[in-house]
Parts: sequence; structure tokens; C-alpha cells
Amino acid sequence: MWQNEPMRTATEFSKLKQAAKRHGTPLYVYDERIVTERYRELAAVISYPNLEIHFAVKANSNPRLLKLLKRLGADAETVSPGEIRLAKRAGFTSKQIAFTCANASAADLDAVIRAGGTVNADSLYQLEYFAKRLPKRRPLGVRINQGIAGGHHKHVMTGGPDSKFGIDPSQVRDAKRIAAKYGRKIDGVHQHIGSNVLDPPLFAKAMRALLGTARQFDELDYVDFGGGFGIPYRPGEPRLDIPKLGKLIDQTMADFVNEAGYQPRLAFEPGRYLVAEAGTLVVSVTDYKITPHKTFVGVDSGFNQLLRPAMYGSYHHIENASNPRGRAQKVTVAGNVCESGDVFAKDRPLAAPRIGDLLAIRTAGAYGETMASTYNARPLPKVAVIT
Repeated sequence: MWQNEPMRTATEFSKLKQAAKRHGTPLYVYDERIVTERYRELAAVISYPNLEIHFAVKANSNPRLLKLLKRLGADAETVSPGEIRLAKRAGFTSKQIAFTCANASAADLDAVIRAGGTVNADSLYQLEYFAKRLPKRRPLGVRINQGIAGGHHKHVMTGGPDSKFGIDPSQVRDAKRIAAKYGRKIDGVHQHIGSNVLDPPLFAKAMRALLGTARQFDELDYVDFGGGFGIPYRPGEPRLDIPKLGKLIDQTMADFVNEAGYQPRLAFEPGRYLVAEAGTLVVSVTDYKITPHKTFVGVDSGFNQLLRPAMYGSYHHIENASNPRGRAQKVTVAGNVCESGDVFAKDRPLAAPRIGDLLAIRTAGAYGETMASTYNARPLPKVAVIT
């Protein structure tokens, strides 16, 4: 059963209720089975050899899920020294960890150098900093902004002329000059066009653009195309066509190998695709307010624990786990943060909510818990992992 289907089995609702009874709410519940399914289906559709799937730790840094992904064969993609530490605690070795981030401080860059692993310089300044200090045995790549963007919101489009990320292809000559100055070569190229992309041809277009730039370098050890693989948030929304995506990836890489005459390692950095559908934020109904204009259902969580609706206007399907087959009412589900923008859903049909009912906010496994804060001096959400 796809995680975004509007009606769950009684068993699944029972698991959520049992977890909430044991831990209380608000509660993030993660299902390991779904993470496993998503990882295996993605790995299975790409037949290109030397494939590496680097999990984007920023999407979800739950230790148990990180350990699961490592067992499945994933490497780790990190954007801070803190994420590198989390990955190492979960068992990832230095060689299994890559780092890419814009505008990192000198202290951060030094910590990354000490930590080991692959680094992808986001700017010419970073490239010179790394080239001067990084041991020559360590892989050194560059992040390229090919001018191609994709994603569900402008804030998550990480390519294109307005993006802060990466160096421009016109700066390749400068990058090679900087590396040569310190007796190095560029080992790999990296890009990331955005988040929650559902269009396979757009991925292929971005791949071809980066591979075109790759031909300006000496033989590369790896090409890293970032992540951004999307998932359906609304019931009935089409899924990313993973088999089609796999065929496009294989064909694009085969064309490159035939033309370039060598076979670099191939890396992707999925985050949301592997964990979003595995996560549910379980909240309790704490208030019920009818006005001449709306019916508000108040819950014991807020945008301090799931920021995406307030930040991006993102849709998360919501179900009444306590009364899933109740008569549908059009309600606005609002949180307990003292902000007018603290709303999870506006004028949404929902099965008859009552005080004390448990609501399941779906597809919350990516960029939910990791973006949580203690705003309004409220505690961070509780977490449970089920199998």
C-alpha cells in the first residue's frame, strides 16, 4: 500500500495509536519498512555499475533510520560538521561520507578536513581553501550550477541564476587553475537542481548538462547528480516514474561513457524520496472552535514541529486515526504556536474530529523533525520507530 493512499488499514491505525499511547503526542512515527522499500526500488532501477546512493542526512537524522540506511548499502551526504558526526555515530566510515555546503565558515571547513571523506567545493574560495589544506589522498570535487532548477517551491530550487549554490560553468578554467596551483586535480563534479522533482526528463536534462561540463576536466573519479527525487503528497497525485527515471539515467551515462572513454562512479543524494512517506506526525485534538466563517480543530503541535506548511505552503494529508470512517467535515487544522500562520490544513475535509482524537499528519518523514525547534519554549517532538 502506498503511504499516500487516503485510507489505511486498521492495523496501521492501531500501530499509530499504540505508539501514541506509549509515548504521548506530538509524536513522529517512522516506519522502517517503507524506508527499506524506497531504497531498494531506487537501487534496483539503475543498472549502471559503481552506483552510490548517498542519503541526504538533512532530510532525517534519526539515528535508527541512519543505521538502517547504512545496512541497506547507502552512503551519507552531509552539509555540516554536525551531520558528519551524526553519520559517524550511525556507523558510516569517513570514506562513506560526502560534504557539500555553501558559505561554510573556516571553522566548519577545518572540521570537515579533519573528519575525512569526500568534499565538493561550492565556490572558488572553498576550492582554494580545500586544495591548500586537504590531504592529496582525499577526493576533491566541485559543485557546478548549470543554470537548471526544479522543485516544489522557489526556496528549494538549488540551481539557476538566483541560487546561491555552486560555481558557474564559465569558471571551470579558474577551478582547474586553482587545483593545479596546489598540485591537485579535480576528482569529481557535483550538482543539485532542487527538491521534490517529479519529472524524469528534467533529471536527464540536468545530467546531460553536468556531463557536458565534466568533459572539460581530466578523467574524473565520480559524477554526483545530487537528489531531489519527489514523492506524492496529495492522495491520487502521480508518483515519480522510477523505472523511466532509471532507464534515462542508464542511457545518459552509457552515452557519456561511449564518448568520454571512461566510466566514473555515479552518485545520487536522495533524502525525501527515502524517508518522507515513512513518517507520520501524530497529534492530539485539543480544541474545537466554530465561528461564522470556519471550523477550527486545534492540536497539540505546531509549525515548531512541522514547519513545511508554514514555510512552503506545503500539503500534508491528514487523517483521523481515532475515527477514520467518521462523517467528513470541512475544518481548518491549526497548531498551538502563537502565530496566525500556524496552520496545517485549511478548509480540509476530515472525518469528524473530537477532543482527544489522534490525527495522523502524513508524509512527514523528511524535513519535519530535523527542522523542528523549541519556539514558544515548547519541547521538541517525541519520536518512535516501528517495523
